[in-house]
Amino acid sequence: MTASDGVRLHVTEVGPPGAALTLVFVHGFCMTADAWHFQRRDLADLGRTVCYDQRAHGRSDPSDAEHCTIAQLADDLHRVLDDRVPTGPVVLIGHSMGGMTVLGLAETHPELFGDRIIAVALLSTSAGELTRLAFGLPAAVTAAARRVLPGVAVGMRHAPSLLERIRWRGSGVSRALTRRVGFGSTQVPEPVVDALEEMIASTPIPVVGAFLPTLLDHDRLAAAAALRDVPTLLLVGDADVMTPLEHSRTLAKALPKAELWVEKGAGHAVILERPHKVSARIRELVARARPARRTFPHRTKLTLRIPKAARAGKRA
Repeated sequence: MTASDGVRLHVTEVGPPGAALTLVFVHGFCMTADAWHFQRRDLADLGRTVCYDQRAHGRSDPSDAEHCTIAQLADDLHRVLDDRVPTGPVVLIGHSMGGMTVLGLAETHPELFGDRIIAVALLSTSAGELTRLAFGLPAAVTAAARRVLPGVAVGMRHAPSLLERIRWRGSGVSRALTRRVGFGSTQVPEPVVDALEEMIASTPIPVVGAFLPTLLDHDRLAAAAALRDVPTLLLVGDADVMTPLEHSRTLAKALPKAELWVEKGAGHAVILERPHKVSARIRELVARARPARRTFPHRTKLTLRIPKAARAGKRA
């Protein structure tokens, strides 16, 4: 399908169009729709699932830097809903930047929440203040990093070759970075680490630089008001260094009816590190939202796909 600015978005749908319920999954920064492999498999009996690659990620088209914003991502999500789920109840499930995208939609289209959108899961995400992240590093180090980050973002967009060499997939740097930012445990199966490493390494450095400003400027706590009467799950690992527990606690204070679930020892990529627990919590959320929901007897077989490298100007 095509976004409002002409960027083509790669959408994957499983299940009958007339399903009583549709689950829409929104992935995070430097990931793809493949990150939802386990949840799509585990929750296929609940109805239809819709996943898409965010702009400039995975199999979707590249995007101009000026459109690499949370506001544009929210507009893309709105387009996906209009185009692929024009009627019927929807559960929105967003991880990391995907959760920020959901909050962006709440800011621009609050009327959808409670009517069309009957439940929301915000996983390992934040409503703002990402400039204060420490990544588990000493305060002096992070303070210095914040001062140079704007320049780094510009360099990523215009002179990415050095960083591309440093983070080359399969290198020790790439592997260590993946484990550091993604997981809280060393017991994660190697194929899962491989999948996350490939998604991160396949995101072009200019794309990383283009999205950094909007992530750092993200401030949508007020928009969470649209979710106050909607069954909401907040889930985060207590070893998350990208969107730490405090960010979910801030959202929980703004959403007193929401359930806050903390996965002990899990990192930022909790949907891959603790997939079955995440699926179980989402299933409970759906049960709260639609206690008399219809389920489907079939199970959908999915294969974990390791995405090929995607570069700016190229579609996979």
